[in-house]
Amino acid sequence: MTRVSLIDPAHTTADRAALLSQIHGAFGATPNMFKAVANSPAALKSMWGSFGALGGGVIPAKLGEQIAVAVADRNACEYCLAAHTALGRKAGASAEEMTAAQDGQATDPKTAAALRFALQLVEARGQIGQADVQAVRAAGFSDEEIVEILAHVALNLFTNYVNVAFAVPVDFPGVKLRRAV
Repeated sequence: MTRVSLIDPAHTTADRAALLSQIHGAFGATPNMFKAVANSPAALKSMWGSFGALGGGVIPAKLGEQIAVAVADRNACEYCLAAHTALGRKAGASAEEMTAAQDGQATDPKTAAALRFALQLVEARGQIGQADVQAVRAAGFSDEEIVEILAHVALNLFTNYVNVAFAVPVDFPGVKLRRAV
C-alpha cells in the first residue's frame, strides 16, 4: 500500500489535472508514480519537465533507459526497473541488453562506459574523480553528453526515491531485481 495518496486525475485541481493529462497522453495511461508525485504540483512539474528536457537531449532514448535500469537495480527500485525496462524495449533495446544494463554492463564499449560512470555516480554519491570523467570521455562522450548522463542519474534518483520511499504500487510488467540488497 502506498504511503501517500495517489491523486485521481478526474478529481483534483486544474494544475494537477493538466499535467496528469499530458502524462496520460504520453503513456496512454497515468502511471502510479506520477499520481503519487502529483501530491505536489511543483514536484510533478519538475519531474515531468525533466523527463521532457532529457527526452530532447543528446543521449539516445535507449541509453537513457539503460542508465535508468542500472540506477533502479542499484537502488532496489522495482517500480523504475519495471517501467524503464518496458520503455527501453520500446526504445529498441533487446531483453538481453536491458538485463545486462541492470548489472551496469553492455556489449557495446561506449554504452558500457556510460553505465559504469552512471553507477560510479550513484555509488560514490557524486564524489567521483578526474579519472572517472576522463574514462567516460575516452570512451567517446563529449562534455555535453557526460553532463547529460549525470542529469539522467539525478532524475532517476528522484524517481527511485519517490517509488521506494512511498511504496508506489508497480503498474508495469514486473522485472526481477538482479542486485542483492
